Amino acid sequence: MPAVEAIRIYRSLDRAQRKTFLACFLGWTLDALDFFLLTFVVREVSADFSVSIVKVTFAITLTLMMRPLGALIFGMLGDRFGRRVPLMIDIIFYSVMELLTAFSPNYTVFLIFRALYGIGMGGEWGLGASLAMESLPARARGLASGILQQGYSFGFLLAAVAYWLVFPHFGWRALFVVGALPAALVIYIRAHVPESAVWQRQRERATEKSLGVWRMVTANWRLLIYAVLLMTAFNYMSHGTQDLYPTFLQKQRGLSVNQTASIAIIYNLGAICGGTLLGFYSQRWGRRRTIIIAAALGILLIPAWIFSPTLPLLIAGGFLMQFMVQGAWGVVPVHLNELSPPAWRGTFPGVVYQLGNFFSANAAMLQARLAEHFVRPNGQPDYALTMACVLLVVFSALILLAALGREARGIEF
Repeated sequence: MPAVEAIRIYRSLDRAQRKTFLACFLGWTLDALDFFLLTFVVREVSADFSVSIVKVTFAITLTLMMRPLGALIFGMLGDRFGRRVPLMIDIIFYSVMELLTAFSPNYTVFLIFRALYGIGMGGEWGLGASLAMESLPARARGLASGILQQGYSFGFLLAAVAYWLVFPHFGWRALFVVGALPAALVIYIRAHVPESAVWQRQRERATEKSLGVWRMVTANWRLLIYAVLLMTAFNYMSHGTQDLYPTFLQKQRGLSVNQTASIAIIYNLGAICGGTLLGFYSQRWGRRRTIIIAAALGILLIPAWIFSPTLPLLIAGGFLMQFMVQGAWGVVPVHLNELSPPAWRGTFPGVVYQLGNFFSANAAMLQARLAEHFVRPNGQPDYALTMACVLLVVFSALILLAALGREARGIEF
């Protein structure tokens, strides 16, 4: 039974391992909260700055495009100086950028702050994932990976709750003030989280030269290219099903703020369940096989997810779709850390993840532009048809890439 095994794994961890994992999970959760706040208020930001919805979606694209730079900067710091201190610096940085977004006087300044926020967002995942995976025993990694990655969905869930509670009363700018709260997490990390023992041992054996980024690239270029392609497909799958979905619900299905927020909460509960369960089962089934199963079922769920004629069916489709999408994502933290060259575990997973984000950064803008061409009979953009076509291609690509790759399940760090 998964629940019994999960309890057994939890009880086998010591206090430091539990606190470290909690800090890494919360770091990614609050990072995702900050990112997804914008996806709920695209229409309102567009009206406030008198720009088109496509231009506001470019802010989402720009954030994603800047994430590789953050992964590289903070990943190098993590491999050189340890995971813990750079993680704290990164959390403070992205929290401040989120707060400044609330006071943007115009669209140009808004874009600058979203770009800077993207650097901070890009740095958090690699440091948090490496610290968490290095702190846990191999038998716990599958379950921990699934839970850790669902910090992303928990962040989406919290963003939906914040949108529901804050936006109707205080407007979109107040949401970004709420988004500055993650800075308080640094106090917890400073007090309770030790440095990675794996990094300390690795650093003692490594030379200055071996930690260079160019050496990482030249020594592992085939793995680097493969991992970037894999993460590009993963990120297209994630952003393709999430970023424009609230806009689809509001503009094409005519749902209210409360209905949109409620549906987002429900399908993110599906994401959390999927990521946790499939992350756990990847320890038995294998990382690649779990990804392939989730993506194949995702293809079958496209009609229910986007074309359901009634609201209950649409909600069920959204729940199941995010179960599969984030179920596949639940494998990513452990899969990338197991594949990573040991000397660059702080840099490699984060950089390939965020390069995948870079190459998929136009997902929301691409779908918004395509929807303007695939118009409905009333002349309005057809978000449903656009998102369905894009996701069919993305799921197929992910299945192919996962089948062609390799894995290192259970390898000792």
